[in-house]
Amino acid sequence: MANFSLFQELKRRNVLRAGVLYAGAVWALSQGFAQLAPIVGAPDWAVRWFLVAAVIGFPFWIAFAWFYEFTPQGLKRESEIDPADSVAHHTGRKLNYWITGVLAVAVVLLLTNTFVLHRGVNEVTAAPAVVAPPNSIAVLPFTNESDDKQQDYFANGIAEDLLNLLTRVQTLRVAARTSSFAFQGKDLGIAEIAAKLHVANVLEGSVRKAGNEVRVSAQLVRAADGYQIWSQSYDRQLDDIFAIQDGIAADVVKQLKVKLLGAAPTARATDPKAYALYLQARQLGRQVTADAFKSSDALYRQALAIDPRYVQAWNGLASNFTGEADMGVLSNAQGLRQSHEAAEKALAIDPDDAPAQARLGYLAIGQNDLPAATRDFARALALDPTDLDVLRNSATLLSVLGRLPAAIAIEEYVLARDPVNPNTLQNLGINYVLAGRYDEAIAKFHTLLSLSPGYGGAHYRLGVALLLKGDAPDGLAQMQQEKSEVWRLIGLPLAYCVLGRKADADAAFAALIAKYAKDGPYNIAYDYAYCGEADLAFAWLDKAVAYQDPGLAQIVTEPLFDKIRQDPRWLPFLRKLGYAPEQLAKIKFTVTLPDAADAGSDLISATVETSTSTATATSVPAHATTAATQQP
Repeated sequence: MANFSLFQELKRRNVLRAGVLYAGAVWALSQGFAQLAPIVGAPDWAVRWFLVAAVIGFPFWIAFAWFYEFTPQGLKRESEIDPADSVAHHTGRKLNYWITGVLAVAVVLLLTNTFVLHRGVNEVTAAPAVVAPPNSIAVLPFTNESDDKQQDYFANGIAEDLLNLLTRVQTLRVAARTSSFAFQGKDLGIAEIAAKLHVANVLEGSVRKAGNEVRVSAQLVRAADGYQIWSQSYDRQLDDIFAIQDGIAADVVKQLKVKLLGAAPTARATDPKAYALYLQARQLGRQVTADAFKSSDALYRQALAIDPRYVQAWNGLASNFTGEADMGVLSNAQGLRQSHEAAEKALAIDPDDAPAQARLGYLAIGQNDLPAATRDFARALALDPTDLDVLRNSATLLSVLGRLPAAIAIEEYVLARDPVNPNTLQNLGINYVLAGRYDEAIAKFHTLLSLSPGYGGAHYRLGVALLLKGDAPDGLAQMQQEKSEVWRLIGLPLAYCVLGRKADADAAFAALIAKYAKDGPYNIAYDYAYCGEADLAFAWLDKAVAYQDPGLAQIVTEPLFDKIRQDPRWLPFLRKLGYAPEQLAKIKFTVTLPDAADAGSDLISATVETSTSTATATSVPAHATTAATQQP
């Protein structure tokens, strides 16, 4: 009877209703927090601590409901109210309404969280996982265990050359260097890295160098379970470094039970001192600054003084010279000439060197010699159809020819093999703009900037995509954020013209011309064309021809020229360059993609057919495309 009386008293004082209301409110709020936390970036522990606080507060709430009652005169203690004056039954009816409302909100939030938000997330995250083929591998940067911490370049260089060696095994799928090395210094496990690179195995190791003594340790790990398949340490003289690389490559092939289609690949041997200089020069050249190029050039020349037949050093110099021309360190004519000479010397030593042959094709594009570029790329692809740099440069040629579907197919294939390569992301973004696929281009440029915030020209290219899409304010904002002075000066007149800020546009044109009249006449021409100044656009196009501006290679598909395409001067100008539709249609060029099915791409056919028709409307600056493909 006492229990019954207590229950009746709890009910009379609305303690039970207050408890249900409290629980319902906590439930509803927790559902709301769960949905809003990811949006506002709240930490995971925020919801957990809210629930902990709610549990702690529950007995205090019950005690409050027992001892106090809401009356028309305000909050009073239960002991101070005459039972005849109590309005608890009216309060109870109001609490019933509140309980119904709170529970209804909680149910709506639960259903939304379960069937809308979670379902949408699951539809993305539960997409079919890419199954890594068993013959796939990533080579991670080797750890430098030398006392001299400046020897990082040596450890990384050995790992990269091992990667290049394994790439020559046609039946082995090797993650590209840029993607594999992107995880250096990041606290990620083997399984996570392998999942991001879509590989089943990972090769990692370390290098300790002291004088002429070197110790290389390597281990092959199966990503699925972290099981170490194989490991080996080599204590040798520096003169044996190439034999060590050959041994590691042979053991990896053996352990993965990869069937060789020919002889096992071997490293190109050179003097170990020249090799160390080459590794340091290669790393410096990738910094893409004037000072780094200068130091890199000097180191390459030191290596060549020791071994004049060092093909890789000649290729490194060729790459540096084109980079220096693009940055204005060398004039266009000087940079192209010196790069051509270096590539020719590499081919004189090894006529079957695919990178040197592709370099000549790249240079031929800049010299507007499309037949020569076609021959060079065809031979480079025949020598090494799997080289991603050769394929990426081949896509540039297809873009120049106006064959955008083929160029995009190749770039998407390359990106599938090298998913975090900033150069590939830039090239694909450019080609998406060329094809009028602005949203996809914008997404690629955002990804590029997230990986490499200081990438020169990225904000400019994103700005162009936004302008062409019709978002002028954001386009201007991107131009203003551009870190490269030349691209910022090229981009600002475009944005100011669209926004109708003529005085600002005139001032921007004056600043651009004052500094880059000889290095960027092609870019000045399309700026004027986009702003509706046809006469000035053609005048600067004539200057681009006189100054041999390599940017002219992208004129066929450059959308910033759209306003002058119907001008009677347009077709004769293209014909003078050799870029008229009928001239380009005569150039035949087909690229066969290797193992397209294994690349993680959506390609079905391994052959990219090149249409004889040319595009007429879409593009971004030529320098933006050609500069992107020059990195080794």
